[in-house]
Amino acid sequence: MPFWPRRAVEGPHLPRPQAGRGGPMSAGNKAIVIGAGLGGLAIALRLSARGWQVTVLEHGPSPGGKMNRWESQGFRFDTGPSLITMPWVFEDLFATAGAKLPDHVQLTLVEPLADYAFADGMRFQVSASLPQWLATLRKLEPRGDERFLRFMALGAKLFALSQRTFFRRSPADPPDWASLKALRYMPLRRAWGSYQRTVRAFFQTAHLRQMYERFPTYVGSSPRSVPATLTVIPYLEHAFGGWHVGGGLYEIVLSLSRLLESRGVTIATGQTVVRIATQAGRACGVETADGRLHPADVVIMNGDPSDLPRLLGQANAPGLPEADRSLSGFVMLLGLRRRLDGIAHHTVCFSADYAREFDDLFVRRRFPDDPTVYVSAPSRTDPTMAPAGCEALFVMANAPANDADTWDEPATAEARRRVFARLRQSGFPDIQSDIAVSTIWTPRKMADAYLMPGGAIYGTHSHGWRKAFLRPPNKHRRVGGLYCVGGGTHPGGGTPTVLLSAKIVSDMIARHEGR
Repeated sequence: MPFWPRRAVEGPHLPRPQAGRGGPMSAGNKAIVIGAGLGGLAIALRLSARGWQVTVLEHGPSPGGKMNRWESQGFRFDTGPSLITMPWVFEDLFATAGAKLPDHVQLTLVEPLADYAFADGMRFQVSASLPQWLATLRKLEPRGDERFLRFMALGAKLFALSQRTFFRRSPADPPDWASLKALRYMPLRRAWGSYQRTVRAFFQTAHLRQMYERFPTYVGSSPRSVPATLTVIPYLEHAFGGWHVGGGLYEIVLSLSRLLESRGVTIATGQTVVRIATQAGRACGVETADGRLHPADVVIMNGDPSDLPRLLGQANAPGLPEADRSLSGFVMLLGLRRRLDGIAHHTVCFSADYAREFDDLFVRRRFPDDPTVYVSAPSRTDPTMAPAGCEALFVMANAPANDADTWDEPATAEARRRVFARLRQSGFPDIQSDIAVSTIWTPRKMADAYLMPGGAIYGTHSHGWRKAFLRPPNKHRRVGGLYCVGGGTHPGGGTPTVLLSAKIVSDMIARHEGR
């Protein structure tokens, strides 16, 4: 189990929204949510619990956004996130509808957390059990266990601070006394320094440094450029575990959709919003591609915030500059005719030159010659993800989010070759002859399917403290009644933070739109 098993399941308790307290309850209050991604579904559920009439308009054929599903010949794949952390945030969301998370989805702690394979042949597993991981660390470097615990202490301080400030309120809101008081306890020198330098200050061996420098890629960023506050990411995984959802993470989307339907919320798919209508400086509805106008008292954007100028009628809106974009990904979903012995649920096969890989991604802006490859094999934990005797694999390498990259057939084939070359060099089983079903998601396909600039999975990267903490605001600065949720806005990418953005926006709407 993780360090604190009880807290890993329950987590810090969050205040429940109370109907009729600070929020509108009139049946006439209508909300339109643009996008049925996880953030859109979450804000729809929270607003419906406050008495709003909510309609969700989704561009794609199904709800879920990047948290989606592909099925073929009995194989089942999540196309986006492959685990969840901070499970109490999901419990809190379901509780707003009077529901209990375990009644809708089943969570299983993944053990080991991951298997790491390095280019020089070194390989080790990270256990979710603190005693086991500390024992491994003692073997990996002198006093590695002590160094790790000090590293976790920093992450714990920053997480506790985030719980009281960053995860609770939007930076656009006036700070309250509790937030200001909490800032007194921030370890300033460490927090605002370089994440990479911080990792290297705690760990001596190249293997542990490379392993921990990977964590900023969880939010599509480079370890060289993000602030040390992102040490909360490895802290969360070690302290509270990584969790698989029975049947795949898309079960969360299906459960939320059913809850919304039971509350009278409409989720309309195949509806592309082309304009946000305004009147007297306020959003008053949206227009869809079929020419219909959908009136609303508030509009919530669950998409890339950089698309708002275009939707508000700004001609030739520039969108999100490539230099500001997070990473995209090259993903292969592979169904194998056989089981793979000895592999973990999560495997990371590192490139031989990690620094060069990040130069490829963020400086040269090209798919790496030697990419680090992540493999998720959920059927190791959950047999329902593949037919009996078979294996379902999610295989991903990071890629830049470039507009000019067409990802034609030759480019896709070359990326596929490089990914399989890295797997082979890292000692991963040879699987190419065992593939029964497969599909590939390129950055271009992601951009088209999810309306993401260049396929940028997390919107803006988190390089520098401004990008990390001053993301596009949850409430539009000039247009009243217009809000943003999701990974592209505050507090950032990742499934739990997307849900926290919905809670923040729900509370903002209660404060600003109450009648």
